[in-house]
Amino acid sequence: MENLKRTPLYEIHRKANARLVAFGGWEMPVQYAGIVAEHRAVRSQAGLFDVSHMGEFEFRGSGARALVQFLTTNDIDRLGVGRGQYSLFLNENGGTVDDIIVYRLGKTTYLIVVNAANVDKDWAHVQAVAQSFDRVQVTNCSEEFALLALQGPSAGAVLAPIANRDLSEIGFFRIRKAELAGIPVHIARTGYTGEGANGFEIFTRPEDAAAIWNALTASPDVSPAGLGARDTLRIEASLPLYGHELDEETTPLEAGLDMFVSPTGGFLGAEALAQQHTDGLNKTLVMLEMIDRGIPRQGYEILDTRGNEIGKVTSGTIASHIQKNVAMGYVPLDHSKVGSELAIAIRHRALKARIVPKPFFVR
Repeated sequence: MENLKRTPLYEIHRKANARLVAFGGWEMPVQYAGIVAEHRAVRSQAGLFDVSHMGEFEFRGSGARALVQFLTTNDIDRLGVGRGQYSLFLNENGGTVDDIIVYRLGKTTYLIVVNAANVDKDWAHVQAVAQSFDRVQVTNCSEEFALLALQGPSAGAVLAPIANRDLSEIGFFRIRKAELAGIPVHIARTGYTGEGANGFEIFTRPEDAAAIWNALTASPDVSPAGLGARDTLRIEASLPLYGHELDEETTPLEAGLDMFVSPTGGFLGAEALAQQHTDGLNKTLVMLEMIDRGIPRQGYEILDTRGNEIGKVTSGTIASHIQKNVAMGYVPLDHSKVGSELAIAIRHRALKARIVPKPFFVR
């Protein structure tokens, strides 16, 4: 795998016999013991993910608030120092450039975490918008961070003995400075597995990543986990993934992410969303649970009761914790009622599925 970037933990993954794959320009571990085993470890104890491929942009200065407010759909005026929020970058047409997490680290300092495959595109988008704003310094500091995600019901108990502060002080979607095993870090109570407050993400210097990884995996309750389990966990929790449920042709309203869109507008793409509110949606994201036996996969056709194609699966998997085969996909509004029966074309057969409430799993 030539010309792929490697995280500071690459050698640890290789020595652990992880299966390494290309992802977003990086050589990343897709699994160690196996996707199902790692998925179940997160739901029962704790899994540790290397997500150092994610990107980080810092916004600093008295004009930072205005720029971040215009760039992102959520209302950052609701963010006190030390808080975070899920949000999105949009284009002028209301399509999704990326979904992101915004943290307010100080009075005039914000950190935005972006998806690994979108770092270059997002950075170009941010730079283009930032030209119209004063008194703000914007930095792509992605190479200054390694990022580890410890997820699962045992995560807090694993962190507590090596942390220098009471983790109960770090509420859900909060971020705080701390030390782990004597190493300075930022700890955020966030994640991408559906574990809610049982998830922690640890920002550290690249040179310290291996020491923290080793300190955490010394616990018998922690299993290394790869991108495969991260994907099945996020599908089980009905969480969108850019390039699957989200893209530049899809708005947050169509994706069911209205709660992360400020009703007062004032952000790039707001006018297009307001127009979509008036005109109505052409498609909406639904959660599908298989009735017949079959595993839905991305790209499979979604069919109405007469066998007509009305959409495509954006993500699908065996959700091993809830022991159901599930999928997400876009369909017209008149086919989106919870409880409705549809079908998914799997190996040339129309297999029955039912629309169910979101999410499939909640901790």
